[in-house]
Amino acid sequence: MREVRAFTDQPLAAGTEVSLDETAARHLGTVLRLRAGDPVTLFNGRGGEYHAVLTACSGKRAAVRITEFLDIDRESPLRIHLGLGLSRGDRMDWAIQKATEAGVTEITPLFTERTEVKFKGDRGDKKWRRWHQVCISACEQCLRNRLPTVHQPCGLDEWLAGTDAQQKLVLHHRSENTLHQLRDRRATSATLLIGPEGGLTAPEISDAIEAQFQPLTLGPRVFRTETAPVVAISILQSLWGDFL
Repeated sequence: MREVRAFTDQPLAAGTEVSLDETAARHLGTVLRLRAGDPVTLFNGRGGEYHAVLTACSGKRAAVRITEFLDIDRESPLRIHLGLGLSRGDRMDWAIQKATEAGVTEITPLFTERTEVKFKGDRGDKKWRRWHQVCISACEQCLRNRLPTVHQPCGLDEWLAGTDAQQKLVLHHRSENTLHQLRDRRATSATLLIGPEGGLTAPEISDAIEAQFQPLTLGPRVFRTETAPVVAISILQSLWGDFL
């Protein structure tokens, strides 16, 4: 039987029993059809994971008895902060999901000149909650025990002024520099800027360069905004992270 993992945002300890929220209960009971007595692995984003056994699982209610704590760390030694131009439809969800699986540490959705997404009323908070849940689901699937931080969307200028890392990189398909040219450098932190559909404008790229970002290309082909992050993050993880 495959390992079933569930996130819960509450303190956990071996020998205790806890109730899970409605979202987790519905996933375990309705989607996965688990029942009392089935094993499940819990994590709360604070490090490590917990073996547990379901003591109740029906409808909107699920409770577990925690049997053991495992001090397991699957985080990359490379901290990556992704600044990604907001895109339409489910592209942003897809990008956040795959970036989480690839090991990104922080994600900031960005308003740029070519951003076509508009937030009105409480739509921004709903979007943020959805992205947070996307990260949770991705961590449950890929065995991460810590959630990446998803920041509230902000303007590109504000983000450029507030970022700091050993390597600051902006994807620009007309650049002649490649990520592999950085292979002899050493880094434990990187900030990666990727534009929305249509890319960043020339003035925005100039602003990034002025903020000490190095322009880089991923090669002769131009990737979609939802594909570029996972490709770039994978290369960064192979250079300085934990991709073997």
